[in-house]
Amino acid sequence: MSPKLTNNNAIGAIRVSTDKQGRDGDSPEDQQNKIAMFAAARGMEVREYFAFMESGSKTIQPMQSAIDFCKNPKNNIQFFIIKSIDRFTRGGSRIYEDLKTQLDDCGVVLIDTYGIISSEKINTLDHLGFQYKWSVFSPSQKSELMEAERAKDELRDIMSRLISAEIRYTQMGYWMRRAPYGFTSEKVETKQGKRMILKPHPTESKYVITMFDMRIKGFTDKQIVEKVNSLGFATRVQYKRDSKDRTKVVNKTGGKPLTVKAMQQMLLNPIYAGVNVEKWTNYRPVHCAFKGLISVETFNRSHKGKKMIIENDEGDLQVTAKRPPEHLVDKGRRNPEFPFRKHIMCPECGDPLSASSSRGRNGKYYPAYHCAHRGHYYRIPKEKLEASVANFVHNLQVPEERLDFILDTIRTEWNLRNQGQLEEIQGLADRIAELQQDIANTLDKIRVLSSPTTIKFMEDDLVRIEKQIKDLTAEKERKEAARPADLERILARARHFAENLDELIIKQIDPVKKARFFKAIFDRMPSSDDLDIRNTETPLFTGVNQFFQLLKNNESFLVRPAGFEPATPWFEAKYSNPLSYGRIHKFLIIYSLKQARDYWLILKLA
Repeated sequence: MSPKLTNNNAIGAIRVSTDKQGRDGDSPEDQQNKIAMFAAARGMEVREYFAFMESGSKTIQPMQSAIDFCKNPKNNIQFFIIKSIDRFTRGGSRIYEDLKTQLDDCGVVLIDTYGIISSEKINTLDHLGFQYKWSVFSPSQKSELMEAERAKDELRDIMSRLISAEIRYTQMGYWMRRAPYGFTSEKVETKQGKRMILKPHPTESKYVITMFDMRIKGFTDKQIVEKVNSLGFATRVQYKRDSKDRTKVVNKTGGKPLTVKAMQQMLLNPIYAGVNVEKWTNYRPVHCAFKGLISVETFNRSHKGKKMIIENDEGDLQVTAKRPPEHLVDKGRRNPEFPFRKHIMCPECGDPLSASSSRGRNGKYYPAYHCAHRGHYYRIPKEKLEASVANFVHNLQVPEERLDFILDTIRTEWNLRNQGQLEEIQGLADRIAELQQDIANTLDKIRVLSSPTTIKFMEDDLVRIEKQIKDLTAEKERKEAARPADLERILARARHFAENLDELIIKQIDPVKKARFFKAIFDRMPSSDDLDIRNTETPLFTGVNQFFQLLKNNESFLVRPAGFEPATPWFEAKYSNPLSYGRIHKFLIIYSLKQARDYWLILKLA
């Protein structure tokens, strides 16, 4: 029993899995030509073609809409033509049989151009003149099911080879995914053949680098976002196309300014430091085979401990997801009532001093710094210790010859920053020129387009670009009109703080900042006895960091002229002279170029 293949209506079903396959592989045009030739040779009229650009392994099969078309009696379809079974489905024999049964129920015959599917039907009761549903079968059914399973197995083999290679190359440091913002992907010759790496995007990379630089300089995230948006930042534009007609654009996303949340999420990606952490690396950081936009040091400084990239001596990397809880890292250190807690050491055991207020019998509280470790108890009243700190800092001095060097360095930094402002103005002008060229290119495209949807998207782009040009022009004019900072006022402020360091540290209103500035003086934290300038029993403290050098006063106890015995307490009380007696600490501040710049930043914070 074989149906006639002449003068019958048919539809052609075409499927490719991806856009790339549609362009370079088994293209829709190639499949349509084969179906048309097959139908013409057999006298069939193809009423309509259905083209799908989806995977045939999904639960919801793309061919279902074409089958639904055949089910409608008004369409009067007798044949469903495909190029091959693997273009019909890759879901295996079960899904293939389900789809074909739907066609059989509505009287439509499934045919492939390769001839595997037979249109012939055999009735085992034909000689008796009877027919049942179970007695009619296709002689090619077994071969069809085997071909459907082969198509499914082929998908598994193809994906296994592809994904395993991509995972292996990802673990070697190459890039296998869409390029993140700030990068563009490029294939280069390597020892492993042509492989994909990331290179800085000519425009986007500048925005990413600016974000990290401003983070390090202490700008807030809101200020960074406003700055980057003023320079012309816009998210990448992406077009969503119709699944049936890939030439039809149905939606457009992107082209929007940066938000604080999006920036925070972007800067957490270690790929910008040349380190990749993802599922295919088993979430272990690996060095990329290409350079990042910034260094690892810049990445760590920008996150201030919230996310760190650490490399050990063997070259192994570790990325910490976030900083440990504050109570484990800095427990009790940021206590405004006791700002020097954990910053000054116990003179007996060398451990950091704790602090608290004990209550007396009369109900009064007595604040003090104390230590009770290693079998001893040491306690010093808060007022006494902080007075020692004040006296210690009061004797910090910056010699005139070093102050001149500091001021020269500030002048150099001031000139560099003004030069940076000129570069920003030029960058704005270049961005405006690029946007004006984009307008010209968009107008050229509109002239040759016929799709109303695409033209509408283009017109929206023109409005957005014109607004960006207006904003960038205003920003450029504002920067050109802005007066540079008063250099002489900056130098006067620097000289004042250099000559009065106690104002910067001791008279600091914020007690936490006061302790931080004090800590910055030392490489090895001092004990409470080291800070007591009247103490003659301990040697002169020399634990200051590389910014400082301790000078000895010729009239101090430590360098008393030969032949003189140390003064007794009675002698000091009767003939005290602060210029001749008393242990005075003086420090010479040694600044390098970078250190002087850091000093200027401290002045600004103060």
